[in-house]
Amino acid sequence: MIATEEEAREFVSGLCSDDSMRQLEQLVGELIDENSRQNLVAKNSLEQVWRRHIADSVQLLRWVSVPQGPWIDLGSGAGFPGLVIAAMRPEQPVMLVESRKRRIDWLERVALGLGLDNCRVEGLRLEQVETLEAGVISARAFAPLDRLLRLSARFSTAATQWVLPKGRSAEQEVQTLPKRDRGMFHVEQSLTDTEAGIIVGKGKWKGST
Repeated sequence: MIATEEEAREFVSGLCSDDSMRQLEQLVGELIDENSRQNLVAKNSLEQVWRRHIADSVQLLRWVSVPQGPWIDLGSGAGFPGLVIAAMRPEQPVMLVESRKRRIDWLERVALGLGLDNCRVEGLRLEQVETLEAGVISARAFAPLDRLLRLSARFSTAATQWVLPKGRSAEQEVQTLPKRDRGMFHVEQSLTDTEAGIIVGKGKWKGST
């Protein structure tokens, strides 16, 4: 379990290049500065920014093999996990989906400033985004699981990997799915919060008929 800022930084630095670490340092600085102008993240979370936001995003890579397609981050907001993944994996195309104007501006500005050439921002509601085959779908505080799956189903294939941080509600949200659909997902323990879970799965979401 990652309990301190020092442990969080060590965890992240052990998984990325020096260039990626510099980009993440810059992202933290930009986040702290911008958060004084718009409420990107809870103010008190900045005291543990590496644990609460950076390492919390990086840990998703533990459950993702080499993707067969772009990584799509739904409702990217402040850029977690999308911007972090783009910095950690410069060879991986990452698409950030966000519909709120100020968040779109923030994501575009930071992606450009960090030199994340593999990252693009889709400033649209998810329903308006052109269908493509996702290698990975992630979402942090985007929507309840059943709605998230309905909205994103058209981006999924048999090879799509799902990594969905869900906090304390992870197991409960999986259990709300129809019984015959639950087997596609399981819950992993978060490394950054003893009470949080991450919904992990693979495959094309078809839902119940």
